[in-house]
Amino acid sequence: VDSRSLSTWPRCTHGATQPQKAAPAHTHTHTQHLARIQEVPLRTPQHTMSDQDGDAGAAAAAGDAAAADSAAAPAASSEMDVMTALKEVFKRSLQHDGLARGLRESAKALDRRQGHLCVLASNCNEPTYVRLIGALCDEHNIKLLKVPDNKQLGEWAGLCKIDEEGNARKVVPCSCVVVKDFGETSEALEVLLDYVKQRGEITS
Repeated sequence: VDSRSLSTWPRCTHGATQPQKAAPAHTHTHTQHLARIQEVPLRTPQHTMSDQDGDAGAAAAAGDAAAADSAAAPAASSEMDVMTALKEVFKRSLQHDGLARGLRESAKALDRRQGHLCVLASNCNEPTYVRLIGALCDEHNIKLLKVPDNKQLGEWAGLCKIDEEGNARKVVPCSCVVVKDFGETSEALEVLLDYVKQRGEITS
């Protein structure tokens, strides 16, 4: 057989190993995948107030207001009364030797215009002195405060002895006290002067 004719014959491919086709390259690399993730806009959930949220907020605000009112209530209820204020003012005045006690001493202090406040007992049994005290207060424009009992007034003005338990003993009744020196300003003094401007008499 001619070698040239053999070259023209078709070669048998049966059983021969054919080259395998290469797998297609993956078109999406890791970097491209991250880039696509970053391009996606992130949506953050927005909280919208529902009716229940609104009711809860209103209830909390009402609770705060109630707490504020309850906190203010004790302050109002603990306000100093006029009798306590008068005793405190007398105490401070005594420390500065600022009290004239008794009808005669009080009349002298008022006549000399030394008084800032005059306190007169309503149960005083000397009408002449009562009229004199009233006239002197009017003449010199001195505030006049009336209290029910001269024995109580004597105790407040220090005309007594205090026992070991802090109780007043051997109280000397006093029908009139004139404050010549308040000693120092205080809450008690403000309460007392306020009361005198509005009423001028302690009824109980």
